[in-house]
Amino acid sequence: MTSRQLPFDLPHEPSFAREDFLESPANAEALRAVEAWPNWAGKMLLLVGPAGAGKSHLGAIWAHKARARTVEAARQLVDIGDFPAVLIDNADRIGANEAGLFHLINSALAAGVDLLLTARTAPDSWALNTPDLISRLRLAPIVRLHAPDDDLARAVLFKLFADRQLAVDPSVVAYIALRIERSLGAARAIVETLDREGLARGRAVTKAMAGEVLRAWTGEE
Repeated sequence: MTSRQLPFDLPHEPSFAREDFLESPANAEALRAVEAWPNWAGKMLLLVGPAGAGKSHLGAIWAHKARARTVEAARQLVDIGDFPAVLIDNADRIGANEAGLFHLINSALAAGVDLLLTARTAPDSWALNTPDLISRLRLAPIVRLHAPDDDLARAVLFKLFADRQLAVDPSVVAYIALRIERSLGAARAIVETLDREGLARGRAVTKAMAGEVLRAWTGEE
């Protein structure tokens, strides 16, 4: 049987609404910390966790609630303006713009603006060269997220399939959950691809179909 190229374009934007965030032991502490705002002990909080753990989703939930301005640390940082809060996403990717991040944090703290930062690791591992910036970042309590556990990975897949009105056998979901990267992006990509593949073949999503897609991703025979 001749294989054909499977499409992987992803036209659907992810939803970062609160109702789409699935709580589990891997993220419960961080969710509680975010939802405790505005009753934080200080003006800063740092969410730390691996890619796909839900940092950006939690950040978006907080930004909506706090009416925060969102800035991406890897891009040019901007002044806080008249915003009551600021979300700095991927703060550990600040690169050469340490002065910009230092200025932004100082401006926010001086104005009484709340700050939420997300990062993959704690600031001491960012290889920063500005001692004053390190000191400022150490003021922020760190709340950690962990990689999604098996239960959460399956729950995410079930929800994504249900969003597309696809009834998929639990054994197929379990098979996929054990074999994909533990991230929302990977889960969304596999569900998107299997949805279109099932439509193209006029068949329900099966374990065999999922295996073909996964092998196409990894290049395995």
